[in-house]
Amino acid sequence: QVQLTESGGGSVRPGDSLRLSCAASGRTIRTLTMAWFRQAPGKEREFVAAMKKSGGSTVAANSVGRFAVSRDNDKNMVYLRMNSLEPEDTAVYHCAAGTGNPITSSLSLASTYEYWGQGTQVTVSS
Repeated sequence: QVQLTESGGGSVRPGDSLRLSCAASGRTIRTLTMAWFRQAPGKEREFVAAMKKSGGSTVAANSVGRFAVSRDNDKNMVYLRMNSLEPEDTAVYHCAAGTGNPITSSLSLASTYEYWGQGTQVTVSS
């Protein structure tokens, strides 16, 4: 069983930056495919970024150049760095983990991940 706990959310202004953290327990993240999803009120859950077990990463097309995912194997933590935040980035951000070895095109699918955190709220407003 894997437990995921997100932190680092908050209320910021457009153009600000935030770094979200995801603490994993129960299994080392080197054996997991990790991802970030977000869900805004009244909208579908949306893929943000993912990191394969190998360390390769991918970011959703609408966030390339602004968001980056990274991990610290020693701390068993995954991070989402978000720069140049926009009001449209307002959402609850969830960390997710999967035990399989998905192909790249499956990284953006919620069904790839068995474990989910409760989420952390990010609000971008002037």
